[in-house]
Amino acid sequence: QVQLVESGGGQVQAGGSLRLSCAASGRTFSNYAVGWFRRTPGKEHEFVATIRSDGEITYADSVKWRFAISRDNSKKTVYLQMNSLKPEDTAVYYCAAEWQQYLRFYTTRNDYTYWGQGTQVTVSS
Repeated sequence: QVQLVESGGGQVQAGGSLRLSCAASGRTFSNYAVGWFRRTPGKEHEFVATIRSDGEITYADSVKWRFAISRDNSKKTVYLQMNSLKPEDTAVYYCAAEWQQYLRFYTTRNDYTYWGQGTQVTVSS
């Protein structure tokens, strides 16, 4: 079992930055892939970024070069550094975790079993 708690959301002006954190419980956190998704009203979860247990990373095209995902296994925490924020980045951001059974990128909602409660990010123009 893994429990996830996101933090770091808030309101920021366009061009600003925020860093989201995803704190996890569980003794084998380092063996999990962790992803970030976001959701706006009326839309499905949108993939943002993921980091595998081996540290490999991939991003959605919409956030590439602006967002950076990282993990600190000693703290059981994954971070999402968001720079050059745009109004269209406004959403509830969720982190998700899944046992890295297969060494591939997990980029869809169905790839993940464990989810946090979400944190709101609002970017004003």
